[in-house]
Amino acid sequence: MSSDAVKRSRRQFLSQTSAGLAAAGMVSFVHPAVTQAQATREPTVLRRRLGRTGLELPIVSMGVMNANNPELVKQAYEAGVRLFDTAEGYQQGRNEQMIGGVIQKLGVRDKVILQTKVRFPRGPAGAVKAGILAAVEGCLERLQTSYIDVLMIHQPSVEQMNDPDALSALEELKRKKTARFVGVSQHTGQAGILRSAAETGAYDVVLVSFNFTNAADTDLVAAIKAAAAKGVGVIAMKTQTGGRARNLGVLNHTALLKWVLRHPEIATAVPGFTNSSQLHESFSVASGLEYTPEEKAWLGDGNVLLALDFCKQCGTCLPTCPAGVDIPALMRAHMYAASYANFEQSRMTFDEIPAEASLGKCGACASCSARCARNLRIAENIADLRAMYA
Repeated sequence: MSSDAVKRSRRQFLSQTSAGLAAAGMVSFVHPAVTQAQATREPTVLRRRLGRTGLELPIVSMGVMNANNPELVKQAYEAGVRLFDTAEGYQQGRNEQMIGGVIQKLGVRDKVILQTKVRFPRGPAGAVKAGILAAVEGCLERLQTSYIDVLMIHQPSVEQMNDPDALSALEELKRKKTARFVGVSQHTGQAGILRSAAETGAYDVVLVSFNFTNAADTDLVAAIKAAAAKGVGVIAMKTQTGGRARNLGVLNHTALLKWVLRHPEIATAVPGFTNSSQLHESFSVASGLEYTPEEKAWLGDGNVLLALDFCKQCGTCLPTCPAGVDIPALMRAHMYAASYANFEQSRMTFDEIPAEASLGKCGACASCSARCARNLRIAENIADLRAMYA
């Protein structure tokens, strides 16, 4: 597809998903403004301990993946944010460079927690340790620091996170104080990841997708509680469900974030705000988790849960696809494009799907028979992706 055609398809895609993009950041919804007297009063920021790390953090941190404005990172620090979550692959490394540059310019490296992620290396046996160590060197250079506070392996299986070479690499990094603490981030099979971290004690922190759509997910909630009880610091991402809903209007973002943080096992959350109003809206939750009457009524509306257009990556759709397509991965790629307008991250996620489980396998089906337990519009989302990438 030519570059002009790609641009046109993106414009068309954005126009067709305007509601999702509005919730994701193109249009911001902020609750009624505070009075001048309230604005001048210094708010109390709630803090929690990040498991056995001993780190005390504000309960609202910053997921920087979708942000590309250094000024916003500076504003987040000035507002009170202290943990900044990024990864080696976000914006092809530019995300780490941006964060490192801001922290260096502010001179506050000793006052912030930098959390970044590296992929489990692909390649022949024996390459895992060397791959992790090399990836971390790149992170250090881009972040302009000599150490990483929380280093995570990004989306490993339980088997990979317990790979002896991987554990040896992490132990070496901790021994050399290149990484103060180590962790895992995961979108799928999260309960199993949490249980393994709790049982082995090899990981200090786990980053999981957790939001209002998990209200009935007793297995995940129990795994979060069990991991926290064993000293694992649990951090929540995707707290605002990707910002999309069907026929619901604008989401009540503070209600969604408060719902997550009212689980005391969650040490902090990393909402992905991309402008100043979203920053202040999100960080306002750090001053108190009591629901307003409006928030309570919104969460209590049974239509809200039904309308939230979010793939929980549970995998229950997989047996319903006769072609063996990796539907959860495709839905995540769709979320990055439709909800965050982050086409680069969407493309990276899409390209990581093996050909035998990707979009090309859908061509043989006259109609999509894959079904979601929560009625996510799988066929429509796949059609969107086809318009973008086929």
